[in-house]
Amino acid sequence: MPRIPLGWLAEHTTLPLGTTAEQLAADLVRVGLEEEAVHPAAVTGPLVVGEVVELSAEPQKNGKTINWCLVDVGSHNEATDGGGSRPRGIVCGAHNFAVGDRVVVALPGAVLPGPFPIAARKTYGHVSDGMICSARELGLGEDHEGIIVLSRLGLDATPGTDARELLGLGEEVLEINVTPDRGYCFSLRGVAREYSHATGSPFVDRGLEGPHDGPVADGVEGTFGVELADDAPVHGVPGCDRFVAQVVRGVAASGPSPAWMQRRLTQAGMRPISLAVDVTNYVMLDLGQPLHAYDLARLAAPIVVRRAAPGESLTTLDGAVRALDAEDLLITDSTGGARGGRVLGLAGVMGGADSEVGDGTTDLLVEAAHFDPVTVARTARRHRVPSEAAKRFERGVDPRLPRVAVRRVVELLVEHGGGTPDSVLTDVDRTSPAPSIPLAVDLPARLVGVGYTPTEVRQTLEEIGCVVSDEVPSRDGRSATVQVQPPSWRPDLTVPVDLVEEVARLRGYEAIPSVLPVAPAGRGLTAEQRARRAVARSLAEHGLVEVLSYPFVGEHQHDELGLPAGDERRRAVRLLNPMSHEQPLMRTSLLVTLLDTVRRNVARGTTDLAVFEMGLVTRPVDGAPSAPRLAGGVLPSPEDLARLDAAVPAQPRRVAGVLAGLREPAGWWGAGRRADHTDAIGAALRVATTLGVELGVVADAGHAPWHPGRTARLELLDGSLVGHAGELHPGVVATLGLPARTVAFEIDLDLLVGAAPDGPVQATPVSTFPVAKEDIALVVDMAVPAAAVLDAVRVGASSSVAGDIVEELRLFDVYSGTQVGEGKKSLAFSLRLRAPDRTLTSVEAAGVREAALAEANRQVGAVLRS
Repeated sequence: MPRIPLGWLAEHTTLPLGTTAEQLAADLVRVGLEEEAVHPAAVTGPLVVGEVVELSAEPQKNGKTINWCLVDVGSHNEATDGGGSRPRGIVCGAHNFAVGDRVVVALPGAVLPGPFPIAARKTYGHVSDGMICSARELGLGEDHEGIIVLSRLGLDATPGTDARELLGLGEEVLEINVTPDRGYCFSLRGVAREYSHATGSPFVDRGLEGPHDGPVADGVEGTFGVELADDAPVHGVPGCDRFVAQVVRGVAASGPSPAWMQRRLTQAGMRPISLAVDVTNYVMLDLGQPLHAYDLARLAAPIVVRRAAPGESLTTLDGAVRALDAEDLLITDSTGGARGGRVLGLAGVMGGADSEVGDGTTDLLVEAAHFDPVTVARTARRHRVPSEAAKRFERGVDPRLPRVAVRRVVELLVEHGGGTPDSVLTDVDRTSPAPSIPLAVDLPARLVGVGYTPTEVRQTLEEIGCVVSDEVPSRDGRSATVQVQPPSWRPDLTVPVDLVEEVARLRGYEAIPSVLPVAPAGRGLTAEQRARRAVARSLAEHGLVEVLSYPFVGEHQHDELGLPAGDERRRAVRLLNPMSHEQPLMRTSLLVTLLDTVRRNVARGTTDLAVFEMGLVTRPVDGAPSAPRLAGGVLPSPEDLARLDAAVPAQPRRVAGVLAGLREPAGWWGAGRRADHTDAIGAALRVATTLGVELGVVADAGHAPWHPGRTARLELLDGSLVGHAGELHPGVVATLGLPARTVAFEIDLDLLVGAAPDGPVQATPVSTFPVAKEDIALVVDMAVPAAAVLDAVRVGASSSVAGDIVEELRLFDVYSGTQVGEGKKSLAFSLRLRAPDRTLTSVEAAGVREAALAEANRQVGAVLRS
């Protein structure tokens, strides 16, 4: 995000004296530019100008020679006993200064970039009471060979003067967040314009075209020929519609840029490199127009802007060799006589190494162009080069800026590098003004809900640079219409609602009333949405925590769950652009990603947990049609959409849960209880009960990743498979590093919702009569499932002469031992009986008990335990 040094911004608009970065952020946020960060001053504490009054060279045993200096720092000099003062003694290892030079001194208490605190310390036999600073130590550049001598920078100040203000090191920098539609704010010019809108501060646009000295040539007739030859424009829009080039000769291009420029580039987050590079970067940050400087000696006219040919490649400035795509727009020259035969760079993204400015460069070709945002954006993403130039071009750059920016670059090169520009400038201009936008003057008031008058609408649009025509009354007489010509720096203004947004923004968002819209009748949650929320609420009340996981998996995760080679869950959709190459598949089972979440939590020390997730899985089938590849930028036809829809695989919604470690913690109340397979089965049945669906529980001996002896198959009454629940296989638990005997369930939520009754629930009156309690202990063979005995008891109790008065039936004890015989077990059931219209007699309760015993004996051979 762009960084805004306050002193630099003040060159475009008037900032009140004492303006801080926080105040600037508060002003800019009113027009939609949010604060990202405030970067404090590069140097804090005492940094002052000092004059060297004595210097003694002292050779050291290690072969190094240091200078023992006495430095006059004005009012910061060391106090003497007699009430006077004396210069400070400072040890310095640099040798590029002499007595009488004025230097920059960091006194004890200062903090330099790094951070590097300064304190008095003993070194080389002296107490060094501060530090004489180099440019790099102050963050002003990479020069670390010698300290700063102010006279060589064209600066002068008396000893003791605050050097932070002199060098601009005490300045705060505001970093802002710019939305993609406002690319013009990636420049000081654009931010200053917005500050003027927010505060009314005067703003002088330094990016407007004006009269230029010297002739201008179009294309090959100029001093350096340029051709625009885009034979394959994207969406019919030429990749380049303006190209400005200017030759400057005799420039010290590889020398350093002035200190003030290096400081500003550093504040803006850029590293100073050389005069040619720094000047182009400086003007880009200042005006918003990316530029490039070529070594003229390495070029051959004409320059040709064209699309890439098959098989072409380019070594960019970062040293990477990039294979080019046919859609890439290139800057080429005609080295070897072949027109456009050599690639110089990716247009609007990054230059190539062949024409890079080097140490011996003296003649430059300065280029500024206007490129198509779509072309630049695609190239930058294709080659993964998010350059500063690409950031601006893909958001839209002012097509009237290239010539202004080139002129400014040439002026700076001549001023600081001693060059001479050629008399003729090349300007190939194929731009055209943006089409005007028809706007009903009452549209902002109707859409925003604020009574903007036609005068306010006109004034606001003219304030942002639009040209607004006279009003034309509509045929129905309701509203007048104006034609609005957007300014060249606002390519985001294309339709009337864009103009409405500008009116609302500049007139103040705070003026827009907060009105809660009235929900239209008949809307609300669907039955499926209510069912899903009820399930999530029920599981949360049962002690499970809901989690969300990414739906991406890898083949290794299927292996970890022990899925057989032919398992349908291994047939997964593979992504062309996965977030991670280790997980290129869409999940086919919710348990795969949920167990990965559990493993991560266990690895971080949480070994007792109960979690669940509701989400979609992707289940492709053999023979499904493939998805069509549609052209970009074209509205798909109904047939295209139908083909896309047919190619989308089924995505059923599942709910899964995992319970590991202790389900009930240990404490003063007794020992804890580890989660077991009944907890997983119970949680799955709880989901079904919440939806009003009855499930059958059947033993399942072989469904990965569950334990073959502790797994239940969950079915609807018609036998349809809903899911599985139980203990995970010990091998899976060990592979994933989970607590021993971890349990899990996964069921098809869509299937359950579809089987849920859709009629209204009939409430049952609560009986006011007392409950009767009966317990029954039955002895059965060890192989008889407890569920079969429970069903038999329920059938018998409900069929007694007293009627269906069973309110609750629960298994509360299981016993096996010598008292019941070898191969037998005792199951104890608690019956709670209640009639809706009377108090039950002891005879009726006993009759229920006897009926339950008889049915259990008939079905499973149960006998009453004696």
